[in-house]
Amino acid sequence: MPTPTKSFAAQAADTPLAPFSFDRRDPGPDDVAIDILFCGVCHSDLHTARGEWPGTLYPCVPGHEIVGRVVAVGDRVDRFAVGDIAGVGCMVGSCGHCPSCRDGEQQYCETTGMVGTYNGPDPQSGGHTFGGYSDHIVVDQGFVLKVRHDEKDLAAVAPLLCAGITTYSPLRHWKVGPGQKVGIVGLGGLGHMGVKIAAAMGAHVTVFTTSPDKRDDALRLGAHDVVVSRDEDRMATHRGTFDFILNTVAAPHDLDAFLALLKRDGTMTLVGVPAEPHPAPNVGTLVFGRRSLAGSLIGGIPETQEMLDFCHQHGLTADVEMIPMQEINTAYDRMLKSDVKYRFVIDMQSLRDAA
Repeated sequence: MPTPTKSFAAQAADTPLAPFSFDRRDPGPDDVAIDILFCGVCHSDLHTARGEWPGTLYPCVPGHEIVGRVVAVGDRVDRFAVGDIAGVGCMVGSCGHCPSCRDGEQQYCETTGMVGTYNGPDPQSGGHTFGGYSDHIVVDQGFVLKVRHDEKDLAAVAPLLCAGITTYSPLRHWKVGPGQKVGIVGLGGLGHMGVKIAAAMGAHVTVFTTSPDKRDDALRLGAHDVVVSRDEDRMATHRGTFDFILNTVAAPHDLDAFLALLKRDGTMTLVGVPAEPHPAPNVGTLVFGRRSLAGSLIGGIPETQEMLDFCHQHGLTADVEMIPMQEINTAYDRMLKSDVKYRFVIDMQSLRDAA
């Protein structure tokens, strides 16, 4: 029988998230059923629920940073057993056959596109997918991750499923490691994980921020230096010295100021998607130094598992503030003011306890 599921959903762009009940499908032969323990709150959730990005399907149940306990598995499932702790990230399906999928880069699926954990087409049940602001989810085992962290850390593991992999993937792809000088632009939900992961990879990490009061926190997180990007003199001292820069800022800004900091053959990778375009960079900054400007989108399932294992090995989790499900609208308003260090996480027990 389908499982009655409690959730919070937006019914329209201009309405607050509110209680919403629906049925999850029965687990099929390849499915893993998970009772959700914790779900991180991503800025993408807000953009989607409030219709700030095109194509939102309502009712919208956001949430793609999911950690929970396996409660049932299909007959063909061989990677998970009842009682395991498992994670689900930003996608729950893809075509499985295109070159990107065959390479384990399902986020770049070239045929159907990845199936988002929420607001994506649901090939199993029809309609569209409902995400982790709910007490239960059913996912094909090919898109479920093993979580090896201690249970006491699980709330802080949840944001790794988006913020963690979004920063790990470009750092890994561009081979960040010991002896390299790496910049992290922005110190929010993404940036704070970028600092932790780059430092754990052995790089010398500099944080660029517009907020002088973030210095102490940046150093606590593992940065070796902090530069206020509005300080032109300080910026000038770093010209041509960085091997790699990870730019996490999702607002339009001057990219040239950071591109000029790269060494010859250095790369700056963007992971934030602003609502309006960045000012076009000066081509000369790229040409006269063979510098590269790139972008990156989460990671595939194999790399996401690699990231979780790396974070477990190095004792890395996100800095989180726990909230009950009933405070999600307040959390959204606080996110808009950058009033969180550094990721909200919903305790799903609050949803189960609600009358």
